[in-house]
Amino acid sequence: MCRQSATCCLAVPSVRQLGGETGLVARLAWLPDPRDRRGVRHPLVSVVLVAASAVLTGARSFRAIGQWAAEAPQHALARLGARTMGAFGVCVAPSTSTIRRVIGAVCPGGLADLTGENSVGSDTLAVDGKSARGSRTDDTPAAHLLAAMTGAGRTVTQVRVPDKTNEITCFAALLEPYDLAGVTVTADALHTQREHARFLVEDKKAHYLLLVKANQPGLFRQLRSLPWTQATARRYDRETGHGRKETRTTRALTVTDLGLDFPHAVQAAKILRHRTDLRSGKVTRQTVYALTDLTARQASPQRLGQLARSQWVIENRLHFVRDTTFTEDASKIRTGHGPDNMATLRSFAINQLRAAGHPNIAAGLREMSYQPGSIQSAGDHGNVQVAAV
Repeated sequence: MCRQSATCCLAVPSVRQLGGETGLVARLAWLPDPRDRRGVRHPLVSVVLVAASAVLTGARSFRAIGQWAAEAPQHALARLGARTMGAFGVCVAPSTSTIRRVIGAVCPGGLADLTGENSVGSDTLAVDGKSARGSRTDDTPAAHLLAAMTGAGRTVTQVRVPDKTNEITCFAALLEPYDLAGVTVTADALHTQREHARFLVEDKKAHYLLLVKANQPGLFRQLRSLPWTQATARRYDRETGHGRKETRTTRALTVTDLGLDFPHAVQAAKILRHRTDLRSGKVTRQTVYALTDLTARQASPQRLGQLARSQWVIENRLHFVRDTTFTEDASKIRTGHGPDNMATLRSFAINQLRAAGHPNIAAGLREMSYQPGSIQSAGDHGNVQVAAV
């Protein structure tokens, strides 16, 4: 069964079996078609590819996707597998209503898994959640989506957190289908749970670095009371940018003999941040604690500081981009799996643009929109190919 749908979905085993070299079309063929067989005119894979292509050119709604499909040239529709009619094989694009029905009904877990980046070979994997605020209705809260992103800024997958619960319940389900051997998973303080640590180390053979805040009062007090003044392993980092000057001091202690009550914890880190606003001169100070199963040989204080900062990649390179570039929070898509699947298509577009060498996603979308019918491979003139990725 799918992680997010009541229907049978083969996406979970396909992630393990297909591998990262399989093309997008072959991967999407694993998606079950949610429509009744009677009256189906457009192939499921074609409708999904048309929607992905439109989002890749900046489309933000179903109406915008339908408009892109209606204006797409014949060669683009042919490469996307559109339905053909007549003796001359004229390609017919799916209508806006067809796109809305399919994207709102297709399995969200399967679509996220099959369009995401392969986690194999990644150094780090950041996990964090975000709410699509515009999907809120009078009866239901906004869709809250828990996602995982590699340190290179590529989204691996996401799941929708069920209503009346929180991200903690979805952490293991999010990462279960993936090979995480040797990958260091980072997460914010909400996921500093003993079950999560055991799941990562014992089941997935991965490493973890988890932040500790006051939501774990006992553990927080234990960390705060450690002999940090005696820590000889230290690292100082200074940088200036974004209108501020920041100094970070990272101290590390081995805690295996200190009776710390957390599974597989080997090192604790204390990160002290001093920030000075260059315009106002205001100085702020913040202390952050973290736990990891990495030994001192595997992770120096410098490495621990880098891992702690790598958690920001998902906020800065996924959630912020979807908010500002795709105006996700303003989207009024609310019904069915529409909010989940549109977020997945946005993440897919971000992945493709980064793979094609676009450091600025907004600029990449503008470049793609100038030639909406030019669906070429990432190796052809630097443009992005959706249908044959």
